[in-house]
Amino acid sequence: MKIVVLDGHTLNPGDLSWSDLAALGELKVYDRTGLEVLQDRALGAEILLTNKVPIDGSLIEKLPKLRYVGVLATGYDIVDVSAATRHNIVVTNVPGYSTSSVVQMVFALLLEMTQQVGHYSRLVREEGRWCESPDFCFWDRPLRELTGLRLGLVGFGQIGRQVARVASAFGMQVQVHTAHPEKYRSWQETEGIVFLGLEELFAQSDVVSLHCPLSEDTAGLVNASLLHMMKRRALLINTARGPLLDEQAVASALNSGRLAGLGIDVLSSEPPSVDNPLLTAANVHVTPHVAWATEEARRRLLDIAVANIKSFLTGEVSNRVN
Repeated sequence: MKIVVLDGHTLNPGDLSWSDLAALGELKVYDRTGLEVLQDRALGAEILLTNKVPIDGSLIEKLPKLRYVGVLATGYDIVDVSAATRHNIVVTNVPGYSTSSVVQMVFALLLEMTQQVGHYSRLVREEGRWCESPDFCFWDRPLRELTGLRLGLVGFGQIGRQVARVASAFGMQVQVHTAHPEKYRSWQETEGIVFLGLEELFAQSDVVSLHCPLSEDTAGLVNASLLHMMKRRALLINTARGPLLDEQAVASALNSGRLAGLGIDVLSSEPPSVDNPLLTAANVHVTPHVAWATEEARRRLLDIAVANIKSFLTGEVSNRVN
């Protein structure tokens, strides 16, 4: 059984072990795979693992031995699932592995925007402002308390629901926009969650955090019209998918003061071009798509990926998406 990992570096830059995967067959791990060498590296593989390397229909046609594609992530749009199904190739993903880590990043970004820890640490350590202060403390930006703020969640899957729990612990008032609010009536009854239409949620929230999938319907979801509805002190967080934002519209809202702050872990293209408007916009806190990348989450990802293959080899496929 030949197993090929096409882009293993982000999952395992050296702090995890491939041994459990290697025990399942002849393993070849590539740190990264460019399109120019993709076919050569994939040829002969029965099991192909990818995170961001695209497996399209034309490639699948050229891989007669391929039986299984494992996506080393939750989203699987990198694979032409229809083409794989036509060729009787199993496609799996790894759901739920990063929930705790992404939730942690949501609040890291939110607390940075409200408590300004990084800003004040730089002023103290790099500019000596505290040493020069005539008072025992100083601040030059507003500090905001989370208790009582309205948090609007767009999407209410595993991550959205866990964000709601943590927000409630901070004393925030949680309101949600989801396509199927009827599935979560118990949250409304026991947790006090309010379900709103999208425009109403943007208009009423002090903080909006995105947790919906990327689709034709949600691409460019946060546009100039929705941004204009937001409170002037409102904050926006995106740890989901970069293309959910109309990036130029968001940058314009930030630069004009229409939007008070943005915390973001994802951009429309990654790595971004140097002229991405959000990289130079006012009041932006951007991290390089690392919400998922804690050691604990990556270990879970690898463990689940191995378990998926083991189940495939026994005929009972876990986390199959086709």
